[in-house]
Amino acid sequence: MDGVRVGKRIIGAEAPVTIGWENIPRVEGGPVKQFIFTWFQPTMLFAMLAFWYYAPNSIAKASTAIGIGIGFKVLLLALEWVNPRFASWRLTWKELATDLFYVGLGYTLIRMMGSFAGSGVMVKAVQDLMHWDKATWFIGLPLLVQAFLISFIFDFGQYWMHRGMHNWYPLWLPHSVHHYITQLNINKGAVGNPVELFLIGLGVGGFFDFLPRAALMAGAFGLAIGTYQHINVRFNSPKWWRFLFNTTEHHSLHHSQDFEATRSNYAGSYIFIDRMFGTCVDGEAELLGLENGRRMSIREQMTYPFTEGWKTMKEKYGRSAPAPLTEPAE
Repeated sequence: MDGVRVGKRIIGAEAPVTIGWENIPRVEGGPVKQFIFTWFQPTMLFAMLAFWYYAPNSIAKASTAIGIGIGFKVLLLALEWVNPRFASWRLTWKELATDLFYVGLGYTLIRMMGSFAGSGVMVKAVQDLMHWDKATWFIGLPLLVQAFLISFIFDFGQYWMHRGMHNWYPLWLPHSVHHYITQLNINKGAVGNPVELFLIGLGVGGFFDFLPRAALMAGAFGLAIGTYQHINVRFNSPKWWRFLFNTTEHHSLHHSQDFEATRSNYAGSYIFIDRMFGTCVDGEAELLGLENGRRMSIREQMTYPFTEGWKTMKEKYGRSAPAPLTEPAE
């Protein structure tokens, strides 16, 4: 397998991938279907931003955001059955049960971990130590600018955290579990070791002071852009969308079985961050997962970083006992 040269790298030498938008299949069907799956993503983004901008204070609250998030994911789950990207990614009961386990984990254990040692706690500790107040100038910016900056600052930090996970072994161990998934669908973003899920959620947004409604709008950016990373739907995304935002195509390359392809497309929502630092590769992949697509059990996903870390430490630092001296019998 020869692969394709992208910059100074060869992508696809170890596993089949598709490089270049011109080589990616288009949505098949009549003009109505073509229209829907071309403009669905921009329409949902602008509709969510408009809702949070104009919604009365009585409904502009976190509980409403949770309800919208659940409803939006149910809608995307339905689209996966209407227009799947790959038949091999179709959701099975086994995959659904695993995904729901991790979704529940995110709303319970991971959230509890965040309340004790998450971004907010760390930011407050730094502020108290340095006698540093929040950046109050932030609150004077236009609402939409505040929302974008909250979203961008978090994604910029996530880019470097994610990139670090692929380049520093102690961080790779918990993150590697997420790369054992063998398909993308609506809840696969929640699948991973709890340590990695906690780390990837860290951010520095707490250093800034902003309006509560801006935070809700920032959540809309994440929901209406980042959600498409893990989804089994074929879209004819507009060129400007593919240039600015992360897509299923980008993220499928990141999860492919080709090593060089996995070292690309680190951003969560804004793929232009990858373009800025030379790590963006446009294309897609169907065959996903480490070890040629070996599927991990939940039990192994929970323990893998620790068992592998222990094996590595034993190999690097362990000293085997010297073989006993033996003398021939007389």
